[in-house]
Amino acid sequence: MSRLSHVDAANQPTMVDVAEKTRSRRTAHARARVLLPAAVRARLVDGELQSAKGPVFQTAIIAGTMAAKRTHELIPFCHPLGLEGCRVTITVADDGHLDIDCQVRVEHKTGVEMEALTGASVAALTVYDMCKALSHEIVIAEIRLLEKTGGKSDFSGRAADA
Repeated sequence: MSRLSHVDAANQPTMVDVAEKTRSRRTAHARARVLLPAAVRARLVDGELQSAKGPVFQTAIIAGTMAAKRTHELIPFCHPLGLEGCRVTITVADDGHLDIDCQVRVEHKTGVEMEALTGASVAALTVYDMCKALSHEIVIAEIRLLEKTGGKSDFSGRAADA
C-alpha cells in the first residue's frame, strides 16, 4: 500500500518537497454538478440566471477563477502556483441542471488538480449563494476531477461518463 503524500515517515503532516521534481506542463479539469430546483430553473433566461445580487453565472466564473488562483491559501500544503491559464465555464445541461467546469494549466513541478477542484467548487458555491433567495433546495451534487495531465501519471475520469 502506498503512503499518503502529505504525511511524513513520523506520521506527521507535511508539505511535499518538490525541489527535485522536473518542471512540466500540468493541466487539470474538474467539474461541479449543481442541481437546480424548479423555482430556480424557472428563472433561467437565455441560458443565464439573474439575481438581485447580479448576473449569477458571470459572478460565479469570476469567483471560481479567483479561488483557483488562491487555492494555496485555502488548502493546507498546496504550493503557491502562478497559474498560466484558468477557464471556468457554466453550461445548462439538457436536464436543466448546471455543469461548472474549471480547466487549469501551469508549467511547474506540481500538479493543479486542487486548483481545478477549488475553482469548480467555489463557482458552485457562488451559484448557491446568489440563488438561495429563490430556494434552499439547490444541491451541489458532485465535484470531481475529470482529467489531469503531467507529472508522474495522467488521469482521465471521463471513462466513468461513458
